[in-house]
Amino acid sequence: MQWIQDPSQNSVDNLNNARYEVSRHFSNKKKAYLRAKIEELETNSKIKNIRDLYRGISDFKKGYQPRYNIVKDEKGDLVADSHSIVARWKNYFSQLFNVHGVKDVGQAEIHTAEPLVPEPSASDVELAVDKLKSHKSPGIDQIPAELIKAGGRTICLEFHNLITSILMKEKLPEEWKESIIVHVHKKGDKTDFNNYRGISLSPTT
Repeated sequence: MQWIQDPSQNSVDNLNNARYEVSRHFSNKKKAYLRAKIEELETNSKIKNIRDLYRGISDFKKGYQPRYNIVKDEKGDLVADSHSIVARWKNYFSQLFNVHGVKDVGQAEIHTAEPLVPEPSASDVELAVDKLKSHKSPGIDQIPAELIKAGGRTICLEFHNLITSILMKEKLPEEWKESIIVHVHKKGDKTDFNNYRGISLSPTT
């Protein structure tokens, strides 16, 4: 900024000296970074920490990336001093979190990570029942899909009431937590086939 405002020889010399100091500073930082990375790789190799070893090799290939600790103040000027940077961040977050003029926080709009899922309507349940595939094995209740379809609108309304109750209570019926395990004999298996004809029930994990 001094060189832009006053392009004299003295300003040019000061700019060149500042560039030299910055270049030497980052050169020393690069040497220290590479030395620390090599020591880290050697340590991970000795203790056989393969995950961190490959991660360190990947970072080592990227090389040293110099980072500038510079921010802008309220006026837009660059600030490089550590104490001034901390003060700038403190002032920034103080203005960000201290909201004035809000009388009722409860009326503020709340954004959730996931959109609220509406309850299914009766027509949604009927559509789901119509899409059930026929000629499939029934569940533990031994009720096939053909029988559910034959129930018509009456059984669809019962399903809708059941689903609505589950959503309100946020609790599944205990019967839904059971599963059927069917043992199927594979061709070429020398094990007795009689051991594979049973059907057992077991709770799901």
